[in-house]
Parts: sequence; C-alpha cells; structure tokens
Amino acid sequence: MPNHLHDALFAPLDGAASTFLVLPDGSRVTHGAFAAEAARMAARLAAAGLAPGDRVAMQLEKSPSMLAAIAGAIRAGIVFLPLNTAYTPAEVAYFVQDSGARLLLADPAREAALQGAAGGAALMTLAADGSGSFAGLPAAPSAPAPRGPGDLAALLYTSGTTGRSKGAMLSHDNLLSNARVLTAAWGFTASDCLLHALPVFHTHGLFVATNVALLARCPVIFLPRFDPAEVLRLLPQATAMMGVPTFYTRLLDDPRLTRDLVAHMRLFVSGSAPLLTETHRAFAARTGHAILERYGMTETNMITSNPLHGERRPGTVGLPLPGVEVRLCDAAGQPVPDGGIGVIEVRGPNVFSGYWGMPEKTREEIRPDGFFITGDLGQRDADGYLTIVGRAKDLVISGGLNVYPKEVELALDALPGVLESAVFGVPHPDLGEAVVAAVVARPGARPDPAALSGALTGGLAAFKRPRHIAIVAELPRNTMGKVQKNLLRAEFAGLFQRPTAT
Repeated sequence: MPNHLHDALFAPLDGAASTFLVLPDGSRVTHGAFAAEAARMAARLAAAGLAPGDRVAMQLEKSPSMLAAIAGAIRAGIVFLPLNTAYTPAEVAYFVQDSGARLLLADPAREAALQGAAGGAALMTLAADGSGSFAGLPAAPSAPAPRGPGDLAALLYTSGTTGRSKGAMLSHDNLLSNARVLTAAWGFTASDCLLHALPVFHTHGLFVATNVALLARCPVIFLPRFDPAEVLRLLPQATAMMGVPTFYTRLLDDPRLTRDLVAHMRLFVSGSAPLLTETHRAFAARTGHAILERYGMTETNMITSNPLHGERRPGTVGLPLPGVEVRLCDAAGQPVPDGGIGVIEVRGPNVFSGYWGMPEKTREEIRPDGFFITGDLGQRDADGYLTIVGRAKDLVISGGLNVYPKEVELALDALPGVLESAVFGVPHPDLGEAVVAAVVARPGARPDPAALSGALTGGLAAFKRPRHIAIVAELPRNTMGKVQKNLLRAEFAGLFQRPTAT
C-alpha cells in the first residue's frame, strides 16, 4: 500500500550516497543514512505504542534527529506536532491535551519542566545527537504505513494572538502538492545547495525549505539558528537561501556582505513577515540580487510568489502559484472591484481541511465553495501582483472611516530618521478607535514625533494620520519576525481614556 508523502520524499532516498545535510562542523549526513534513521524512528514510535493516526508532539531543538523523527512519523502514518522551543510548559500542556497526543518528545534538558505538561501522554527524550530515552526503544524498521493523499500528516498550531490557539490540519497532499509546485516555480535541482538557518517547527523552515530540498535531492547546509557571521562564512558553499526579513536586514548591517561574496548565488527567498521595500532595494544595490518574496500561511502553505524569471516587484508578494486560486472579497464575501482592497481568500490543493476539534470555527473560515478566508487584506494591480495591506483584524475604524495601517506605515517609513513603524488602533472615547504609531529610529537618528506628524500632513488625510506617535527601541516580534500588534494595542490601550471623576 502507498504512503503518499513518504513515497515521494523519503522512499527514493534509500541507499543514496548523495549528501543531504551539511552540519556547521563540516560533517555530512547522506540521503541514504537519513532515510535509514527515519525508518528506525518510525519503528520506535510503533514501539512506544503509537498507531497510524495517533499524534506525537515534539518540542525539540533543530537537529538531524528532529528531522528524522518527523520523517519517521510520516513513514509510520503518525500525525506530528512540531512545537516552538520557546513555548512554556503551560503552553505545551495545552497543545498536548488539545491534540490528544499520546507521546511528547522533548530535549533532555526540558524533561523535568515538562513532566506536568505531558498529562496523559508518555514523555520521552531525544537529544540533538540522537541519544535519549526514545533512542532506547526497539528500532527494527517495518514497511511504511499506508496513507492516502487526504490523510492527516501534521497539526500546526497557530500563534493564538487573537484567542485560543488553533490546530491547522494539514494532509499528506497539502504538503506534497505545495512542495512540488515550489520546487518547479523556484527552479530547484540536485545542483543546488540550500543554506537553511530557519526554525523547523514552522511552515517556512519545514514544509517549504526542507521539503523543497528533499524533492530536489539537493544538499542543505543545516544551521541550528541564524547567525550572521556563520551565514556569511557558509554562503560561498550555497546556491540558495530562504529567510525572514530580519535575516536580510542583519546581513546588510555587515560590511562583509558584498557583491563578490554572493556572485555565485542563484536565489534569495524571503517570507513569514513583510519585506520592506527599502530592504529589497538596498539588498539589490549591495549584492545585485533581487530577493524573491512570497506569501503563505500555516493553513495554506504557500499561496503566491514573485517570479523566478521575471520582475520581482518590491512591496508585493507576487502572483498566485500554479493550481492556487486567489480572490479578494468584501466583508459580505462579494468580489471587490479591480484595484480595490479586500480580504484574501484562497482555494487549492495546498489549503488545509480545517481546525482540529473546532468544526464551527472551520465553517466560519472555509466557505462552502472551498475558499479559505485568510483574514489578510490585499490589493491586486493590473498585472495580477498581490500586495498585502494588513490584517482584517488590524483595520482601524476611526470615526466610522477605514484606515489601512500599511498605507500609514509606508508613509512613515519614507520619512527621514525612520527605520520602521507599526500602526494600530486603540480605544478612543469619541472616535471609537484612534490611530497610533510605534516608530523605530534609524541608528543615530532622533526623530521628533511632532515633526513626523507634520510631515504626514501633505500625503495623508487627517483621519489617517496617527493621533499619537511613540518612539520605541524595537517592535515586538514573534519567532518568525512578524510584528505582534496585539502587544502594542495592549501597551497603549489606555492612551485616550478619559480621566475618572473623583
């Protein structure tokens, strides 16, 4: 019987002597050795009492062993939950309980802290070097478990910044179809070498970077985390790199990033958070490479991409990927006119089947015709390039008028002394919501909030201009570099409260 994802990603690796992982110390893991270790991991999951369809949660540091455990889960037909290593025991407990996981794999250093978090699940350890209690289970490989295209492969939990964290159900074909499209769209072959400094508990580092490399059968320089010095040292060995915007801004801060250093590179990809137009242009000027920006979500994998061959437009996330349908709709679900702003909805083989244990939420966000309501606001130009304007939940309605934060942020970011900004709404006694901006200054600059406000007068209508501009040291971000506006809204929530009478 076939195993849809395993047969495409791992079965062809059996016995292959080609290099899969290049570690920082120069040691290498072949494709064949990785496939053999994945088979042993699958056997250990079975020995731990897990059967096809069961869930295993993993809070593990990025390592070849973690990747092999994930590959083993796929081979065994077991649903895996890769968890952010920054999650607290209380957060881990929620994911384990909500998913009904039967096993929690953790780093040995976290074993004591996670004892209570495991609940009714077994707790075992797996170290980066492959040691730990899990490694002591029987490991005689057996045939891959039969799994079809629609069978569940993974549960990825959303960040939960707007409420209860939700488990996105991703099938074997959700993952495989998207990886195949990206491999072709971005021209990956066995001749490539991917520099991988992303985390692997997230769509970007796991389902985009790793799966594309596996399909292309190209080597991966596998770094535990992003370190600018290490990336610059190893870039001469790579042909491609995938990163978040922070990677590129930090590389630009280092004078060792030169056109000569990256002359051999084929492709730089950015995602997970908006890439500033200025960063795109500065990187192109310094290196001669136009960063390829794309757009995706936990629930949909990748949706759009700037072209490999063709114009990569700064500030846009490109065109819909082959087989993916994108439409922009108003609040009533009706298509918006060309050039208008609407909520991005997407349909295709990449789109998840729903939220684990939340049928009502699934019905709210997946329309009867199969389109998923992303909650992102977009605008499409005459050539079909999509620009992300913001999140629908971030829309500020001030005095009954709609303010799109992205428009205000672009105006602020263009002012002298401003490095970046975040615009959001807070409660206001008269307007309902007031526009507020948090601004990060460029190194050495000291922008004056009043002067910034004045500079916006000629370009933005009065109702769009921030009623308060705060200069902050940095914007709060999650591990993938996305600005957490919910934290800013909470911090400034009382800004316009009327004094309480005494």
